[in-house]
Amino acid sequence: MKWIDIFANANYDFMNKRKIFYFIYTFLSILFIAIILFRGINFGIDFTGGNLIQVSTQKADISEVRSALKEINLKDVSVQNFGQEKEFIVRYSSDEDANFVVKRLSEILKENVELKRAEKVGPTIGAELRKQAYILSIIAIILILVYIWIRFDLYFGIGTIIALIVDLILVLGLYSIFQIEFNTITVAAILTILGYDVNDSVIIADRIREYLKKYEGIKLEKAKLIEIYNKGINSTLSRTIITSLSTLVVVVALLLFGGPVLYGFSFILFWGIIFGTMSSIFIVSASALDLKTRHQK
Repeated sequence: MKWIDIFANANYDFMNKRKIFYFIYTFLSILFIAIILFRGINFGIDFTGGNLIQVSTQKADISEVRSALKEINLKDVSVQNFGQEKEFIVRYSSDEDANFVVKRLSEILKENVELKRAEKVGPTIGAELRKQAYILSIIAIILILVYIWIRFDLYFGIGTIIALIVDLILVLGLYSIFQIEFNTITVAAILTILGYDVNDSVIIADRIREYLKKYEGIKLEKAKLIEIYNKGINSTLSRTIITSLSTLVVVVALLLFGGPVLYGFSFILFWGIIFGTMSSIFIVSASALDLKTRHQK
């Protein structure tokens, strides 16, 4: 791990490059918003409505069940193990009756497939879940703003919220591009990213505040503020890189070996960690710096 040493005594001039990243993030945000509006989000049946059935087989494994369901031509199908190895939860948005699906599965798999549970998620319930997901995300963002405001100052709070919104736009843009199913698991991943991003921002903000305390009550020039902010970011850079890479190792393992059920969750975590690490430097700290210098004028 000797290569980590390059960050141990880092002295990179991040803040004087902030306008370049303002442009990059603004361009990407506008582009990804356009993609989301044009292609839309591929909401799963949790939000759009559909059917859920729990079945058990005698011999067939999950891959055989997936192959059999493809032959039935159902829409938006997802399959996952439930409890025991030969029990599965099947979700689909088609109108086909649960008994019909189980009968066709039995015919294709050439064995008795038992139906243990059947549920239908109506469009009204799906719309309510979607509304609750929006409200939950907004509440989380507001609480984060209040926490950062009280813990540090309003400048870092505003910078953190801007960063979270930009990160979400970028991640949702990728969801739209690849048309990955957006479900309740995705909401959990988004809230996880919010927490991860805030943690990263708090570490950097806390170090910057430590350095600013030395000049408490003194009006600092912009050049001096840039120096202090750069020093705070560089002094936590090693920790930021190691933490992000360690987390990414686990997420990549989920992405590669977690299977279709965990793919969307691990996908959003992977990009969320990368975007969050970058934004904690180039959006949170940079925004706080510019807001602080404007307030001092």
